[in-house]
Amino acid sequence: MGIRLGDLVERFGGQLVGDPNLEVTAIAPLDTAGASHISFLSNSKLRALAAQSGAAALILSPLDDPTVAATYEGARIVTTNPYAYFARAAQYFASLTDHVPAAGVHPSAVVADSAVIDPSAHIGPHVTIDEGAVIQAQAVIDAGCYVGRNAVIGEGTHLFANVTFHAGCEIGKRGILHSGAVIGTDGFGFANEGGVYIKIPQTGRVLIGDDVDIGANTTIDRGALEDTIIEDGVKLDNQIQIGHNTHIGAHTAMAGCVGVAGSAKIGSRCTFGGAAMVLGHLEIADNVHISSGSMVSRSVLQPGQYTGFYPLAKNAEWERSAAIVRNLGSMREKLRALEKTIKTLTEQQQ
Repeated sequence: MGIRLGDLVERFGGQLVGDPNLEVTAIAPLDTAGASHISFLSNSKLRALAAQSGAAALILSPLDDPTVAATYEGARIVTTNPYAYFARAAQYFASLTDHVPAAGVHPSAVVADSAVIDPSAHIGPHVTIDEGAVIQAQAVIDAGCYVGRNAVIGEGTHLFANVTFHAGCEIGKRGILHSGAVIGTDGFGFANEGGVYIKIPQTGRVLIGDDVDIGANTTIDRGALEDTIIEDGVKLDNQIQIGHNTHIGAHTAMAGCVGVAGSAKIGSRCTFGGAAMVLGHLEIADNVHISSGSMVSRSVLQPGQYTGFYPLAKNAEWERSAAIVRNLGSMREKLRALEKTIKTLTEQQQ
């Protein structure tokens, strides 16, 4: 199915240089795009590749346009943020062929009498919806999901197959929970008495805002006494662990395998690279960006980029560096003693 360039610009803005009636059928990478494709340039280092692209049209920035236009012969949509434009265009292309599940409850689903399900929602095969749960308009609950007692699934939210959404938890509008996600598990709370662990009941909830994406096999623990809170627009990748009573601010994004311990408070518009770790009870300000593999062991109260890992090296080199690091304490004391000796000798000479 073709889309006119004029329709794209009318829908998403940008300046079109070329024929508005030209149709494109899909988005493709710069190096493989053909005569029916539209592509995008979001990295100026790839200008040369864009200039030689076989795409029918390109999405690019005003900064890149003059250089690319010198040799590229196709149509161009010039916009300040080509990557965001690409994302919106890709959503539009996808929507044209999306399968929309039929409204209604599959015969194999188990739904408690006290559950409230909007007639426009889709409840798939072998879903279990417990007492008092609320499924709002146009929500999609795919096969094998569990929605616990008094839980709330917001309007247009999609639970992919085999999501577990425990009792009392809530998610707002247009959320996406991928397969294997578990929301509202007990937090890791135990008291130690004489070497024996005593479980602390986890009586809080998980409250999730609007437009939140949660990746496959990601787990979010319920609060111990208060709630775990995930604000609007948060994006969590696959296999992330969020501990109990954590608070994540709006539009923060975390890549795969990030771990956040309990009671951490993370600001808005932060980013965390893959496998970054955050210790419990820390505070992270708005607009903080943590590099992949970093360990956040103290509160971060100023915005900026933070990195806390040792660069990769050959093993022998790494072992030598590690040996030096282990001896830094004694080396420091020796240097102090040497400085004191030099100071004493200098004073005597004077």
